[in-house]
Amino acid sequence: MGFKGIVSGLVLTAALAGCAGGTEAPRSSEALVKEMHLVTSTVPPARDPRELEVLFWSDAQRAERFRAMEQWFAGQEVPAARTTRALPKGADLSPALQADLKALMADTNAAGIMVLQGGKVRYEAYGLGLRAEDRWTSFSVAKSFTSTLLGAALKDGKIASLDDAVTKYIPELAGSAYDGVTVRQLATMTSGVKWNEDYTDPKSDVAQMNRFVVEYGGDAIVEQMKRLPREAPAGSKWVYKTGETNLIGVLVANAVGKTLADYAQEKIVEPAGFAGGMFWMTDPGGNNIGGCCLSIRLSDYARMGLFALEGGKGVVPEGWFAEAGKAQVEFGPSRPGFGYGYQWWAYPGGYGAQGIFGQAISLVPSKQLVVAIVSNWPAASSPENRAKVLAVVSKIAASAE
Repeated sequence: MGFKGIVSGLVLTAALAGCAGGTEAPRSSEALVKEMHLVTSTVPPARDPRELEVLFWSDAQRAERFRAMEQWFAGQEVPAARTTRALPKGADLSPALQADLKALMADTNAAGIMVLQGGKVRYEAYGLGLRAEDRWTSFSVAKSFTSTLLGAALKDGKIASLDDAVTKYIPELAGSAYDGVTVRQLATMTSGVKWNEDYTDPKSDVAQMNRFVVEYGGDAIVEQMKRLPREAPAGSKWVYKTGETNLIGVLVANAVGKTLADYAQEKIVEPAGFAGGMFWMTDPGGNNIGGCCLSIRLSDYARMGLFALEGGKGVVPEGWFAEAGKAQVEFGPSRPGFGYGYQWWAYPGGYGAQGIFGQAISLVPSKQLVVAIVSNWPAASSPENRAKVLAVVSKIAASAE
């Protein structure tokens, strides 16, 4: 589904940011950061860019580095919430479902699974050396965080309407194929602007992101996207576009006058009651990458799911998550019930966030169910593994009262 494009284009962006010079930021403990309520920038030691090619890390390297991305890439640190949302213990899942989840962990090389129902923990397990207090990278699950910040900016009046022109918030796109494209069409990836997500093609748009980063630094996203041609009328065609997710990040940051990490601290981390700090990668201009790569605890992925399930505590417009998780774009009769919303994937009976190598937050609103999974799949993308995850989620939902 194009998830690999995030790494092929954006990991180098973050890598270049990490190698851009400067001194390494002081490393405070998470407790001290929480107490002082700081947002800090981190710049890891300079590394050989070849070491930063995530798709080519070995299985052992991924298992170690996915829980320590701040040691490899530049980014912003956001402290834990001042008040942690408790996740009390609930009734254990049935022995059969626990066996299914243990098998899923083994079959898909999962590092952690947490199941919440009604806000209570019904299952929690860890592997691959991950501990409850460790963080794990999100990859494209970050898209759904950025979508939530889009909703928050709408609620705050910083974005007047999803039907506003994208160029109202990113004026540098005026005169490009994005003329006449709305914020809603950007959020659903239906701009009609042509994009090639084939990461195996060195001439693809995703592959060319690297060249634009080298040439334009922090302006690379807009500089590349404004050169793209139109292939279909706006709103008529869905194409998965890594570049457009990053444009949403630019748009939100422009609208609110803050980095995504700063805004997320206020609009997600605090109201959702995250127990741990959050790390969000940055580009060479110090801007958070809208489509990729934040790191939080497994329990905080679950808290994010709970935050969405409960409607966002007034941070987003009423009914935002119901609309964001609905199939604004339907994938057709071959995949009934599946589609794409506002940077969330629609499933039969629910919706969720997905990232390469098996990261996921799956929600079944009718059962008040959240299933958070962090993984190290052997391959970046695996329809087979994704189907296994959704099958187990469906079994849990079917058994839930």
